[in-house]
Amino acid sequence: MDLSIVIVNYNTKKLTIDCIQSVINSKLNFQYEIFVVDNASSDGSVEQIKKTFPPVYVISNKENVGFSKANNQAIKECNGRYILLLNSDTIVNEDTLDEMIRFMDGETNVGAVGCEVNLPDGTLDKACHRGFPTPEASFYYLIGLAKKFPNSPKYNSYHKSYMNMNEVHDIDCLVGAFMMVRREAIEQVGLLDEEFFMYGEDIDWCYRIKESGWRIVYNPTVSITHYKGASSRRKPYKIVYEFHRAMYLFHIKHFATKYNFFVNSVVYMGIVLKLTFATINNFLKRVR
Repeated sequence: MDLSIVIVNYNTKKLTIDCIQSVINSKLNFQYEIFVVDNASSDGSVEQIKKTFPPVYVISNKENVGFSKANNQAIKECNGRYILLLNSDTIVNEDTLDEMIRFMDGETNVGAVGCEVNLPDGTLDKACHRGFPTPEASFYYLIGLAKKFPNSPKYNSYHKSYMNMNEVHDIDCLVGAFMMVRREAIEQVGLLDEEFFMYGEDIDWCYRIKESGWRIVYNPTVSITHYKGASSRRKPYKIVYEFHRAMYLFHIKHFATKYNFFVNSVVYMGIVLKLTFATINNFLKRVR
């Protein structure tokens, strides 16, 4: 088995079916398998997926266990040389999977690779090309210096858009919407950290993979379309909380020991303030 594709579904029946169909329609000259992990959907996803795609392996959870744990459930069953995390709200282009496998076969020191991820309007999903969210990078991003100086390696280290986005190059972080990981890298660094319910687990995985000596690569020669946030719109308060909780978890895990008390305090205070404003903003939107 060359490629194992893992898709987590949560009440996105139509999108998931379209995603699977785009994989099946791919011009893929390698053996592959598809796993769908359903997080207790109530829209008939499991029944419809089994009916429409009998060869797909379906793991049905009785509760929403989160993105990390759901992916890990399938990864433990995967047989492929490469494991692909693929969001249910994505459409894969015909040549993307085949080209990515060929790329990985030719670059044996690459632990994980991502492609160009485009939003439905054709613009780039910036989450597919990121630097690690250090306190400095996050600060410059939040106060707007990254946007004001997009070509500055110092101020725009959050998304690193100063790099040549049309060429293959090494990067810090990929996005879990499309991340192809070498099995040997997973065996070395372990599975996704299940402390991250959703958000942050992809950055954490990339951090551990890179720390272990593997390369993380952005390959824009192929692409997918990402209908971003389809499943997360259903529980906005939960999503807002988990997004900010992921920031805290990542900092505690990887950066807290590298910075002094003052910097860490500012980071935690910033996360709390950002969470507060985001929660208020969500509440006001619901009222309107």
